[in-house]
Amino acid sequence: MKKAASTLLILLAAVAAYLCLWPVPIEPVRWQPSPAPGYVGPHGLNNKLAGLKMIALGAEEGPEHIVLARDGKLYAAVASGNILRMNPDGSAEEVFAHTGGRVLGFDFDAAGNLIAADAVKGLLSISPAKKVTVLADKVGTDPIRYADAVVVAGNGKIYLSDASTRFAPASWGGTFEASVLDILEQSATGRVLEYDPATGSTRIVAKGLSFANGVALSADGKSLFVAETGRYRVWKIAVEANQLDLAQAHPQARVLLDNLPGYPDNLMRGLDGKIWLGFAKPRNPVVDNMADQPFLRKLTLRLPRALWPIPQSYGHVTAFTEDGKIVADLQDPSGAYPETTAVTETPDRLYIQSLHARSLGWLPK
Repeated sequence: MKKAASTLLILLAAVAAYLCLWPVPIEPVRWQPSPAPGYVGPHGLNNKLAGLKMIALGAEEGPEHIVLARDGKLYAAVASGNILRMNPDGSAEEVFAHTGGRVLGFDFDAAGNLIAADAVKGLLSISPAKKVTVLADKVGTDPIRYADAVVVAGNGKIYLSDASTRFAPASWGGTFEASVLDILEQSATGRVLEYDPATGSTRIVAKGLSFANGVALSADGKSLFVAETGRYRVWKIAVEANQLDLAQAHPQARVLLDNLPGYPDNLMRGLDGKIWLGFAKPRNPVVDNMADQPFLRKLTLRLPRALWPIPQSYGHVTAFTEDGKIVADLQDPSGAYPETTAVTETPDRLYIQSLHARSLGWLPK
């Protein structure tokens, strides 16, 4: 009996030592989120996103970014590193290009080149002839570790988010895994970059974002809208800003949407002046309650992944105007379509983006 008790004590001590001392990759920073608002007001509970129609993608999954291009074709970046091209109804699907990484966002420049933010490769240009060229993978000597979203301005300059300068998907098991580490740590190393094709130079527009995600341009091209996933908000930042530290108040940047009910992801310009925003997940009270508990966040990563406080799926997309007014809100509390990261709006359809879905969801207008 004494031997069994001693063995049990040794095992318990070993488990306690592991939970308290085992090295983890994050150094959590204390912060204090506002109480989650829930689904009220302009985000009142509804089922407007339920019953999505589906376009099968075969063996592909994760249509994270979707664009209806000038050639009338629908382009979709998927998890395999492929960029698919198809008719708007999903027919005639083909692989347009393969980057060898994971494209999370793309846009087209005036010459018809597909400009891609590849989380592994950096900022890429893919010609109509399907030639892939790396435009930028560094800022000076500092690598672009997590290219996430991109938009091309009318003057040809390219703006992209570098979600984290701490956790690169290539080093930490993929885009989702790296995002979890960055958001748990809250070191706010995300940034917005500008690439100038005329000079081949890259500069930092703004820094200090807790997982810099979706990027969109204002109609006049003077401002950027940037989703800060880790702190549930959307910024409006002047494109002329340079090395702007968002930890300090500055007239060139302001929070446009704050204390959102979920993790904001991609931003897409819609029709009639709308900007669409998707929520990858709803907020989790466990995560919010650990905001000022660095030890608990470290302990979380020592648990089996099945015990991590990953929020349940909840379909949710919203649209807002440039002054921050919510003008549309669509939800599916069942979460049948996982990670509704954004909306691509065309004259007759709303295509729903997703990080992990095995099909392309859409709704008729």
